[in-house]
Parts: sequence; C-alpha cells; structure tokens
Amino acid sequence: MNGAQQVIQKMLVKGLNPDHVTYTILICGHCHYGNIEEALKLREEMLSRGFQLSVILYSVLLSSLCKSGRIEEALRLHYEMEAVGLEPDLITCSILIHGLCKKGSVQRAIQIYREMYVKRIIPHYSAHRAILLGLRERGDISEARKYFDALTTITEDVVLYNIMMDGYVKLGNIAPALQLYEQTVEKGITPTVVTFNTLMYGLCKSGKLIEAKRMLTAIELHGMLPSPVTYTTLMNGYCEWGNIHGMIKLLQEMKAKAVDPTHVTYTVIIKGLCKQRKLQKAVHLVEEMYAKDLIPDQITYNTIIQCFCRARDLKKAFQLHDEMLKHNLEPTPVTYNVLINGLCVYGDLNDADRLLDFLDDRNINLTKVAYTTLIKAHCAKGYALRAVELFDQMVEKGFEISIRDYSSVINRLCKRSLITEVKYFFCMMLSDGIYPDQELCKVMLNAFRQDGDIAWHLAIGKVVHWLINKVSVMSSQAYPISFRTRFLKRCKEMKSELA
Repeated sequence: MNGAQQVIQKMLVKGLNPDHVTYTILICGHCHYGNIEEALKLREEMLSRGFQLSVILYSVLLSSLCKSGRIEEALRLHYEMEAVGLEPDLITCSILIHGLCKKGSVQRAIQIYREMYVKRIIPHYSAHRAILLGLRERGDISEARKYFDALTTITEDVVLYNIMMDGYVKLGNIAPALQLYEQTVEKGITPTVVTFNTLMYGLCKSGKLIEAKRMLTAIELHGMLPSPVTYTTLMNGYCEWGNIHGMIKLLQEMKAKAVDPTHVTYTVIIKGLCKQRKLQKAVHLVEEMYAKDLIPDQITYNTIIQCFCRARDLKKAFQLHDEMLKHNLEPTPVTYNVLINGLCVYGDLNDADRLLDFLDDRNINLTKVAYTTLIKAHCAKGYALRAVELFDQMVEKGFEISIRDYSSVINRLCKRSLITEVKYFFCMMLSDGIYPDQELCKVMLNAFRQDGDIAWHLAIGKVVHWLINKVSVMSSQAYPISFRTRFLKRCKEMKSELA
C-alpha cells in the first residue's frame, strides 16, 4: 500500500487530484490488509476534499472496524451514514449485526435487526444465525429458544437447528437436541453432517455410544459422507468411556473409507493409548503423524508427556519436550505445569525448583498452577521456608490469591505439625483481607490443641464459634471490637516476627 500512496503524492505534485475511484481503491486495499487506521485517515482526507463516501465504502470500513472489535466506532459510522442521507442496505446492517453479536452486544444487534424491518430491508439468513448464536453464546438458552421458535415459523434453515442443538448439547441436555432433530425430519429439512456430528457429540457425552455409532449409518442413509470430525468425535467418545478397541476399529474404518485422519484424530488415539499405558505405541503414532505431514500440536505433546510423567519416565518426558523445541513448537504453560508436577510427584523436588528458576530467569510465562504445585509439594515434605518463598513469589507475580490457596498450604502444614508456619500463613491470609472458612478453622483448631498453644487455640475457637452461627468472620457485628482489633493487631505482629 505504500506504493499506492506514493502514486497519490506524485499526482498531487503534478497538480492532478485523486478522484473518488482512487480513494475507494486505496481504502479498500488498506482494509483488506488490516490497516484500518490508514483507511480512516484517507476517509478524513476524502471528506476534507469534498468527497462523499459511498454505501460500498461505508460497508468496507464498517466490516474492518467490526473485525478489529471496534464496535462503538462502527456504530458511529453507521449513524453518520444515515446523517449524510445514505440509507444503510442489507450488507451494511448484516455486517453490524455480526460485529455486535461477536462482541456480545446481542440486544443492540436485535435493535438494528428491528430497524431493518422498519426500513423495509428483509434480513438475510446470516443475520438470523448471528443473533441466535449470540443469544446462545451468552448462556441465555431459553431466550435463544424463543427467538428460534419465532424464526422457524418463517424459515426452514437447517443451520438454525444446528445452532440450537449445539446449545443444548453443550449444556449436557441431549433430549431437546434429539427432539429438534426429529422436527427437521418431520418438516422434511435435510440435515447436514454438522447436525449428526453435534448429536453424536452429545450422545457420547451422555455415554450413549451405541446411539452415537448409529449416527454414522444415518449420515450414509442421507447420502452423505462422514467427515474426519465425525470419526474423531466418536473416537473421543470411545476413548473417554474406555472403549479403546472400538476406537482403533473406527480408525481402520476411517482409512478403509478414504477419510483422512487429522492431527486431532491422532491426538485422541494417542490419549486413548496413553490411558492404556501403551506409551510406545503412542510415540509411534507421533512419528507416523510426521511421516504423513500432520504436525502434532502442543495438546498432542502435552498428552503424551503427562503420561510418561505418570509412568515415572521423566527422562522420556523431557526428551519429548526437547523434540517440541526441535520442531519449532513452543511449549505451553501446561507443558511446564505437567513437567513440574511430574518432578514433584515422581522425581526430585530440587529438580522441580531448578526448572522453575530456569524458566523464570528466561521470562517464560508460567501459570499459577506451576507455583501452587511446588508449594504443595514443599509443604508435604515439610520444607516450609521454601514454601513461604514460593508463595511470596506467586504474590509478587500478581496472581490472584484465594482462600483455596491458603487452605491448601495451611492444611498440609498442619499435617506436618509446622505450627509456626501455620501462624505465618494465617496472618498473611488475614492481612490480605482473606478470611478462613469453618473447615479451615477446625483444622487449625485441632493443630493448635495438639501443639498445646492455648492462646491461638482460644482465638481460633472464637472464629469457629461465629462461623457456626453463620456470621461474617471479621465483621464488626461478629466480634466485639476489642477482640477483633487485638486479634488482627497480633496477627500483623506475628507476621512481622515470623518473617
């Protein structure tokens, strides 16, 4: 696009003014390459030179803004269009409806949809689909169903049925999805492979593998061919329910019918083999994938690495990690969570610490799970000081700390009778504005009683008392002011002393 702008500059130097067509070509080009800012600058330049944008140009700019998630700007442009006397057409309104629904602004999309009828613009089926999908995605299945029922009185679009079925299936409610399928049969609406894939997924989730398998036959009866997704969905169902033999038979059927497995298909099979501890066969399948030019992704490797960790073959797990790097496949935080967990549970805790420090030194992003895994392991081993260090690191990294994190640590420390450290974490928890639940108080109460720490036993006992009475732990109504003030003050002092 730089070359095109240079042409404009040369035109201006020679006294030639770019016309409406020139600007239209440039704006369309910038939008095509995602340079929305440059396109908007050219729009301003056009307006300053007295040109008026056409409906086509507005549509192009609206589409580009919506794709960039800049919905408010798109709406302003839409109303500007009307203000200058241009009537938005079917394409313009459809672009806005799609953009609003993707952004979650379904009600505003419905408003544009209603305005279309007022302006006697008949909405395209894609607008119907976008709104139904938007309602479903925001979790409003009952509202989506009302809209769907209204639509299906005026149109027989199988995609609307697919969207609605998928919504029910994702909620784990297969019965209404099957009822909708029966409606399509009654109305003579031809289902698609997606219809059957959706139902198959729902049936597999419900453990109805025989009914799911029947969907393969139904696809063929309708004169269609099962897709790789069809087979992969059914294979995953067999894998989840432990039918590895059935999964392998499906792979053979797939190959016999010349349906090419995808990398997802292989990942599902690898997961199944790993569940059966057939790790070498799983490794062989990874090699087969490369031979077929199917590149394993991070999920494939994470699956097999986790299984080697569980098999206590950490050497092979790290070899697979190195293989990822060799194939320019960036390990994910999940990869490192799996490796750290493997070292904590089946390997050397010091190696896990070194791995964390190595990754941290190289600014490799880790999730909170990596830290909590190590903290739990150190607490379980009785290495309280290291657990404290790691907990502080986790806080410094900006991870959100919850009652579950504190409970997990305190529970393990109580089991090891590390009372000083229990007090430290309890004080830290209170100073962070997080208060214990009844179960945690009982654990600490028992630990302090066994340790003979009467003062803390009594203090925690009072907390338990108010928790049993369902009163907020640190509210002014729950505790006498003198006790609450003294307790929190002592906790802060304890935290300073123990630090």
